[in-house]
Amino acid sequence: MSPLTTSPMSKSPHQQPLDDDPEPLSLAEDDENEGSTDPVESAPSKSASDEKRNRASASGDSPGSDTNAKSKTSGGSETSTGGFETMLGKLVVTSGLVTPDEIELCNSLLRESKSEDSESSSTPRTLADLLIENEFLTPRQLERLRSDFEAKKSSQRIPGYKIIKKLGSGAMATVFLAKQISLDRHVAVKVLPKKFSDNKKFIERFYKEGRAAAQLNHPNIVGAYDVGNSGEHHYFVMEYVDGETVYDRVAAHKRMTEKDAIEIIRQTAEALKHAHEKGFIHRDIKPKNIMIKKNGVVKLADLGLARAMTDVQAAKAEAGRAYGTPYYISPEQIRGEVKIGPPADIYGLGATFYHMVTGRVPFEGKNPSAVMHKHLKNELTPPDHLNPKLSAGCAQVIEMMLAKSPKARYQNASDLLEDLVLIAKGETPHYANKGLGMSGVSTQIIESSPKTSSISTTAAQTRTGKPEQSPVNLVLLVMLAMSLIANGLLVLLLVL
Repeated sequence: MSPLTTSPMSKSPHQQPLDDDPEPLSLAEDDENEGSTDPVESAPSKSASDEKRNRASASGDSPGSDTNAKSKTSGGSETSTGGFETMLGKLVVTSGLVTPDEIELCNSLLRESKSEDSESSSTPRTLADLLIENEFLTPRQLERLRSDFEAKKSSQRIPGYKIIKKLGSGAMATVFLAKQISLDRHVAVKVLPKKFSDNKKFIERFYKEGRAAAQLNHPNIVGAYDVGNSGEHHYFVMEYVDGETVYDRVAAHKRMTEKDAIEIIRQTAEALKHAHEKGFIHRDIKPKNIMIKKNGVVKLADLGLARAMTDVQAAKAEAGRAYGTPYYISPEQIRGEVKIGPPADIYGLGATFYHMVTGRVPFEGKNPSAVMHKHLKNELTPPDHLNPKLSAGCAQVIEMMLAKSPKARYQNASDLLEDLVLIAKGETPHYANKGLGMSGVSTQIIESSPKTSSISTTAAQTRTGKPEQSPVNLVLLVMLAMSLIANGLLVLLLVL
């Protein structure tokens, strides 16, 4: 399932392959280039290099016994560390940020500093101060280590589970690999940060994810085991998926083969079919939320934005705000429409499909707003124009999934699955072939400018080898034929 200063979306995913691609702040993690989910415009951004350092620093040990230790921040203010200063030397060496020799140098300076401080009234210096002063560690790295340390300390207090290691973290939660002692099995434990322990909104959203996941039981959806709290620590226990995400695979290979991509999308569509039939929409389909086990089984994860389609109260409360990930969000989610249904998830899956086979997201921009504007207004570059190896059928399916209007997309996952099975066998898709034919062009003409319509027709002609017949032209031909017949009958009557 996750992210310093410049907006990460200023770099194209295909230029900087998904190093921590954007996935929004779903409760599991912060995402770099994808933006936020709560709402999109408010997401903090982080760089890929910082996230790597974050992950590298996640292997710290359990807290020490010095619960009253304090450390000064770079600004000079003191913060309670709960043993962090005691463990800092070991943490930075274990994480590879500082060498043993550098720690020894700082400890030597610290001893000298303590003897000097004892003769003066100045505030004692700490190991953290010396690591930063000697540029062995940056203030940001120090804060990240502190945050990881506190998160792990919190997780150790969850009864019935033994924490093994950290899997990922972000602004909204930290996820750990743990062992469920009673059943002797590995699980993933998502822990809400302590800073949100008094925030009713975040706590409710956290539990809402757990309740939604508990109602879904499908081999292609990450299973939910438990949700609760231990003191001020809120946690959600779920199935541990030993594998990688679609995001990871695209990052490693730039793009995927059509055959592999279709199979992954097919299994994800099966998951969506189940969720939709149970009355839920996911609202955050993207590469990081699709996991692939080592045996090839696909698992849809992160229901942090899932909503019951019958929950009118929640829909009205969120009206006018965009919840989702900018690179993969549907137009109706961007507009904050009250009625969001299965076609929204199909759009997100289509954007993911597009990314998998082309190595690029459907629309790019310098910031989330620019990307979302393109989702609403810009014409999609046909996927087979970016990857000529794609079959015509595959390109047609992706384009139908990414239609601007929900009515022009697949209306349910069952229809999508039917087409996916057909194109996997090299056959012509049933629904997409219709959608990109007369009805598809008709929709394009109604919703787009004349220039846009021309582009769409040309794209269809390129794939099929012959021009698509515009319904407007067909109507004109029929009217002309009827006129000729009427005139012929009139002449015949006059002669008689």
